[in-house]
Amino acid sequence: MTPAIITALYVPGDRPDRFDKAAASGAQAVILDLEDAVAPEAKAAARAAVTSWLLAAPRGVDVQVRVDARDDADLAAVGRVAAAGVAVGVRVAKVEAPADLDRVAAAIPGVPVTALLETARGIEAALSIGAHGAVVAMGIGEADLASDLGSSDDAVLDFARTRLLYAARANGLPAPMMSVYPAITDLDGLRRDTERGRHRGYVGRAAVHPSQLPVIASAFRPAEGELRWARDVIAAMSSGGVTRLAGGEMVDPAMRRRAEAILALGEATTD
Repeated sequence: MTPAIITALYVPGDRPDRFDKAAASGAQAVILDLEDAVAPEAKAAARAAVTSWLLAAPRGVDVQVRVDARDDADLAAVGRVAAAGVAVGVRVAKVEAPADLDRVAAAIPGVPVTALLETARGIEAALSIGAHGAVVAMGIGEADLASDLGSSDDAVLDFARTRLLYAARANGLPAPMMSVYPAITDLDGLRRDTERGRHRGYVGRAAVHPSQLPVIASAFRPAEGELRWARDVIAAMSSGGVTRLAGGEMVDPAMRRRAEAILALGEATTD
């Protein structure tokens, strides 16, 4: 099983001075933001900076660019990079319908797309969005969603989080990454919230500051007891069928898949 990306770091597209630092931060992915993080008057310069950096020597880290599906210039910038053979993905903001993704797929065919759902309309269309052929992952933008809903209460947002998880898994996509935690200095709060997200089925989280990265990685790292259980399950299931662990617990193929996921998470969070 391919290890999941657990940590990603957002960088405003108009801050090229931070690009190399982000790539060296320890994040498993860097997200260069051409959308909300960039003021309209700075967009052209941001596109040029992002394009120039991506066309330079390989950085040794996965890179995605967050774009607006309705912004042809954003899509054209990523298209130039992809046409040069550079491996890059896009995070498409505020997706509300599969038609939004049709525009992206037509402009930059073959580029892997993470669909970000940030409105009530998008959440309601999650299943059909996840079924789009260009989509390799889904995510949620909680700040915009809370604004659209008029509430940031967990009871309200948990509905959207759960619905997105079901839509992703129903379409055979990986579990979504968690949205950013905006309180940069509240690392204890970040850990609690991230652990809660992990138990709700999410895998990985985007950060807005490098100081958040080790906390996120630690929160997703399985405990030694979990890893031991997973290894025992794999060993017990080596001959297939239904069997028991040494302690008497019955295990079956469904539990093997859970064990494989735990071991993959352990691999992805190894320092």
